[in-house]
Parts: sequence; structure tokens; C-alpha cells
Amino acid sequence: MRHVIRRILFYIFAVWVAITIDFFIPRLAPGDPVAALVGKMSTKGYVTPEMQQTLSAMFGLNTNDPLWVQYFKYLGNLLHGNFGNSIQYFPTPVMKIIGQDIGWSIMLGGVAVIISFTLGCLLGILAAWKRGKTLDTVLSPAMNFLSAIPYFWLSLLSLYIFSYLLNWFPLSGGYDSANIDPGWSFEFAGSVIQYAFLPAMTLVIASLAGWMLTMRNSMITTLSEDYVLMAKAKGLSQRRIMFRYAARNAVLPNITGFAIAIGVIVGGQLLTEMVFSYPGIGYALFQAVNQQDYAMIQAIFLIITLAVLGANFLADMLYVFLDPRVRVERSA
Repeated sequence: MRHVIRRILFYIFAVWVAITIDFFIPRLAPGDPVAALVGKMSTKGYVTPEMQQTLSAMFGLNTNDPLWVQYFKYLGNLLHGNFGNSIQYFPTPVMKIIGQDIGWSIMLGGVAVIISFTLGCLLGILAAWKRGKTLDTVLSPAMNFLSAIPYFWLSLLSLYIFSYLLNWFPLSGGYDSANIDPGWSFEFAGSVIQYAFLPAMTLVIASLAGWMLTMRNSMITTLSEDYVLMAKAKGLSQRRIMFRYAARNAVLPNITGFAIAIGVIVGGQLLTEMVFSYPGIGYALFQAVNQQDYAMIQAIFLIITLAVLGANFLADMLYVFLDPRVRVERSA
């Protein structure tokens, strides 16, 4: 219980630091988001200084207020779920846009992470158990080669081959928006799967090597532990030794990586979504940077940070459950 309380206090402090840093992002970044918006609006008509001052207050950048006043106003807005209005899609609230995009990223990244983590761990277990045999001698070098390929290059290559040359998959988008209306229908679900298959496949292939190699190396170390040797001496089945004794402890280093990967899903897969023009939150971040939409950038960065911190907290708690040594050390 003391360990849990300490971790909770640590993550509360980390959340406060993340929120504070996020407050200063638009105030330290070059350029003026209000000036950018005024420049767009001035093409359609004259913008008075009063209107410009109102926009500054709307975006929380009212320089007439002291910095500490702006900070507490910012905290109050966060408590009410108010991240301000988007400059790019003015006057649409930022959270409305994020709410539309984040589901696409969670669906794409969640499926890809779960598949790659599960498959990579299983391959790592088998490669370590069959160390030095045909499976290991072929799989390990292949995964080392695969891990050296940048995943954005893999995305470009798969898009060129499977979408442009073979025309098996669409080039961009999240679904066939020209012919299908979004909704709970098999037609829409099939279109979503078709559009998401290629970017999800590239994410799985790009991350599979890391999971497999980490699991293999950890599994090899675990197989030499005394409790595994004792299990073999007792005559337990190989299946039980491999999964119940060795794999359960060998998977612990991957748990932290999996938690971080789950947290990063909320932020989208930036380069993949850019290559495929996939309507996720990563692509929204790319567009926000191009349009100097600081309110959107600020909100997305904060959501990503909080998601990663939350995932790490869950990983810490999972460590206590999976590894008895942690419980013994914390109770000592």
C-alpha cells in the first residue's frame, strides 16, 4: 500500500508538471496565433483592435493579465474540459475536433499494438526456447534487419506497391466518404477495415521486431534462472515451464514498453497517418503545426502526456501483480 501511495503522489506531481509545461508552450513558441487568425479574417473584412483583443482573451493569450492570472484561468478551463477554440477551424472548440479524430487513432493504433505485442512475444518465446535451431537462426537475423527499416519508409513502400501499383487498397483517407455515410452498418465497417488495413499492417511489421527481440533476450536470461532449472528437474511439462515459469517473468520488460505504446496510441502514429492521410489525431497535429493552431497543439500534447503517464501508472501496478519480488522489496 505504501508503494501504491508513493506512485500515486509521484504521478500527481508529474501531471502537474505536464500541465504547467503545456501552459507555457504557446507563450514561448514563435509567432502569434491571434495575428495568424487576424490575417485570415482580414482578407474577408476589416478587423478592429477591439476584435483582436477579444480574440486574444478567447484563446487565453490576453497579455493584459499577469502571467499567474493567466495560469489559474488556464487551470480553471482544464477542470471544465475547456481547451479553447481552434484557430484552423475557428470558432469550433478544440475538444470537438479531437473527439472526432482520436477514435480513428485509437482504433488503428490499438489493433496494431495488440497484434504486434502478442505476436512478437510469442515469436520471442519460441525463438529463445529453440535457441540455435532453424527457427531462431532464421527469425532473429530477419527481425534484426526489419528493425533497421524506418517505419515511415515502410509506409511509403507499402503505399506505393499495394495502393498505387496493385490498386488493392485506397491511397488515403479513413473510409469511402464519397459513397458511404458514417454509421453503424456493415458497409461502413467494411470500408473502415479496408482503409485501415494497410497502415495497420505497416505499424505491426515495423514494431514486431522490437517486441520479438526484447522477449527473446529476456527469455534466454530467464531460462538460466534457478527456479526454471528446478521446474525442469521436477519433470514438469515443457509447455508449463515455458509459459508459467519462464515467459511470465521474461515478459516483464515488455510490459513497460506495451504500456508506453498504449499511451502513445492516444497521440496517434504521426508519420504513418501523414503518409496515408489517415484522419487520426496525429494527422490533426501535423495540420495544426502547419496552420499555427497553438490551441490544438497544446491540447494534443497534454492529452498525449496524460495518456502516457496513465499507461505507465497501470504498468507499475501490473508489475506489483506479476512480479512477487516487487511486493517483497516494497514491503521490506
